[in-house]
Amino acid sequence: MSMNLPFSVDLSDKVVVVTGAGGVLMSEFASALAACGAKVALLDINAEAVAKVAEKIGENALAVPTNCLDKAALEASKKIINEKLGSVNFLINGAGGNNPRATCDNETMTPETDEEIKSFFKLEESGIRFVFDLNITSAFLTTQVFAQDMIKTGGNIINISSMNGFRPLTKIPAYSAAKAGISNFTEWLAVHFAPCGIRVNAIAPGFFVTHQNKDLLFKDGEPTPRTHKILGHTPQNRFGEVSDLIGTLLFLASDAASGFVTGVVIPVDGGFNAYSGV
Repeated sequence: MSMNLPFSVDLSDKVVVVTGAGGVLMSEFASALAACGAKVALLDINAEAVAKVAEKIGENALAVPTNCLDKAALEASKKIINEKLGSVNFLINGAGGNNPRATCDNETMTPETDEEIKSFFKLEESGIRFVFDLNITSAFLTTQVFAQDMIKTGGNIINISSMNGFRPLTKIPAYSAAKAGISNFTEWLAVHFAPCGIRVNAIAPGFFVTHQNKDLLFKDGEPTPRTHKILGHTPQNRFGEVSDLIGTLLFLASDAASGFVTGVVIPVDGGFNAYSGV
C-alpha cells in the first residue's frame, strides 16, 4: 500500500504496536509508519475493523484483536507479535475515547437548570470509570506489557492526548480529565524510562471529525452549534484532516529527527490552544 507522506523517514528497523488501530486516526498512523518500512502490529477490540486495516496496509501489518484493558490478553498478544514480527521497540497508545454516560447535556450549571436534563449530578459512575479506564488504564497496561521489550534496547512511545488536556471542554468532564492525565503520564514515563533510552512523547490533536464525535458535530449534514463554537475558536477556521497529524508523527517517530525530544505534548490544533477567545 502506498500513501502520500509529507516526508519519509527510515523505520525499517521498527516493530510498532498501535492500539486503537481500527479507528480513523490510528489506522492512518499505522499506514504511515508501514509506508516508512516499519512492521506494524494493529491492536483493537474490534476484530473486523483491525482486519480491514491490516488488509489495506498489506505486507508488514499484523492484525491482533485485543482488549487493551485485559493485561493477560495484552501479554498473549505480545507473544504473538514477538513470534511473528520480533521484539517491540515502538508503541503508540491510541486507544481511547469518550462515552455518553460521562457526558452531560448542559455546558454550565445554573440555579435554574432544568432538573429533567442530564446534568453533572446525573452522570453515571460506571461511565466515568469507563472513560478513565479506556484512556488512562489502557495506556498504563499497554506500556507495562510492551515497554518490557525496550528496557535494554531503547525505544519510542507516543501517547495520544487531546486539546482537552490543555483546555477542558464543556460537557465532557471525564474525558477532559483523562486526557490531562495522559499528558501528565507522558511526562512521568519520559523521566522514568530515560535511563533506558526510551523516549516518550504525546500528540494532542485539536478537532478532527471521527466516528466517535461526528454526531456531536453534524446533524443531518449541517454543522451543530458546538461546531460553530469550535471553529470560531480555531484561528485556521477548519477541522483537522488526518494528514495534518502525519508530519508530527513521523518527526517523533524518527530518532534522527527527534532523538533529544522526550516528555513533550505537541498540539496539532490549528491554533486553538493559542487563542483566548478575544
